[in-house]
Amino acid sequence: MNIKKWLNKSIKKLSFLDNPKYESELLLSYVSGCTRSFILTSDKIKLNRKQYKYLNYLVFRRSLGEPMAYITKEKEFWSLSLRVSYDTLIPRPDTEILVEQVISKIKDKYTSILDLGTGSGAIALALASMCHDWNIIGIDKSRKALKIARINAYKLNLKNVSFFFSDWFSHIYKKFDIIVSNPPYISKQEIRYLKKDIFFEPFEALISNNNGLLDIEHIIKKSNNYL
Repeated sequence: MNIKKWLNKSIKKLSFLDNPKYESELLLSYVSGCTRSFILTSDKIKLNRKQYKYLNYLVFRRSLGEPMAYITKEKEFWSLSLRVSYDTLIPRPDTEILVEQVISKIKDKYTSILDLGTGSGAIALALASMCHDWNIIGIDKSRKALKIARINAYKLNLKNVSFFFSDWFSHIYKKFDIIVSNPPYISKQEIRYLKKDIFFEPFEALISNNNGLLDIEHIIKKSNNYL
């Protein structure tokens, strides 16, 4: 099938989305290996049967509300292309503000940074990409998430960041110049009011007891011992 015809069909199926054309182009780029710009300027590319079936399957998943990042297995954060999976949260643009805040606080060229609950490694990797003299450690209690973070570090060739298992501070035995975290902060009561795509993400990385404050309070209470 001609890609233009497939795009038109996909746009109709995903018409409930804010930008069905853009998302259809992303799926087509992911499966075909062609850039979006090439797809937009060429109407002679044809999909083979395997590509056609797979694209329709991906459109079906997206139509159920599954986030695009989980379908394509990647998400851009801080201009870095990061691998994500169902075991990691999808990095949000808002979290880049946290990275900016950390950078603004760094005074020493040789700075040690601890990223608590690193997930895909987004914050740690963004910081590591800014200065190779900074030493960054990301920790998480999900070994599957740590695997994704290490894949990202390897793919980005960042040598000044390491990832280890720890349930918050349970396996931390040294002090750092800066501690950063984007911990769970949503209460169990709030979850029902969020967009349905949130239900594809790992709940343990989203939900916290005590009205969403338990993990935040724990980090604040313990941090002084590691600074």
